[in-house]
Amino acid sequence: MGPVTTPAAPADARTEPATEWVLALSCPDRPGIVHAVAGTLAEHDGNITESQQFGDPASGLFFMRVQVETTADRSELEAALAPVAERFSMTWSLDVVGRPMRTLVLVSRAAHCLVDLLYRERYQGMPIDVVGVVGNHRDLEDLAAFYGKPFHHVPVTAGTKAAAEDRLRELVAELDVELVVLARYMQILSDELCRDLEGRVINIHHSFLPSFKGARPYAQAHDRGVKLIGATSHYVTGDLDEGPIIEQDVERVDHSRAVADLVALGEDVERRTLARAVRWHAEHRVLLDGHRTVVFR
Repeated sequence: MGPVTTPAAPADARTEPATEWVLALSCPDRPGIVHAVAGTLAEHDGNITESQQFGDPASGLFFMRVQVETTADRSELEAALAPVAERFSMTWSLDVVGRPMRTLVLVSRAAHCLVDLLYRERYQGMPIDVVGVVGNHRDLEDLAAFYGKPFHHVPVTAGTKAAAEDRLRELVAELDVELVVLARYMQILSDELCRDLEGRVINIHHSFLPSFKGARPYAQAHDRGVKLIGATSHYVTGDLDEGPIIEQDVERVDHSRAVADLVALGEDVERRTLARAVRWHAEHRVLLDGHRTVVFR
């Protein structure tokens, strides 16, 4: 039996390591979009590993998210995709799959959402890099320190609200923040700040609104005998708690549950609802469709 030989690699084979990219886009719906995008990626040695698309007949918009593995670098891909984007009037983004998104978390006194996000970042591959925690109280300073996160105390009163928001803007700029998460932050952001950070702020709140407003909503809900406890995570706009919804979840309850049970269940549904919304945003799975969102899970 003769010696075993290994076939030579093709002369034009590229030896650079491949990178997996995620391309997310939206544009007016028309024929040829998928063909143009896939063809352009194929021309640059792209192997599509995941692809989802949706055409919204109500808005007339088309949405697409593609993960592609290629040896082409960012400049090559952006140069190749730019004419396609111009041709179809696309809003688009290109990022490395799994790159941690620089995130600033705002908190007050409740710890459950912050704990969950920091745990998922450290141990469960949540693709965020929490570069700081901002609190209008100091209650969670030790928790942030436990996870090695800088804590910034920015108190808010009626007389200091404008200065506090200016400080938030400074932190967003200084820390190169891409995403702001309101993890049970019990302050209302001004319309101006909401506009400045449009599409980059995610909030979480219980879903009793608008029925049970103000203090002790779970006690109000218990008094009315609610059968569902829920949470909503959404982008923040100038309309309080009315921004585009990213994720919602519910838990069934009955007459046997005490107020403390409702609070515990509510915190649980809040943390997991917020975690899904943050993960999907960081993975570029959420695209805005007017007042709605398209979420490619």
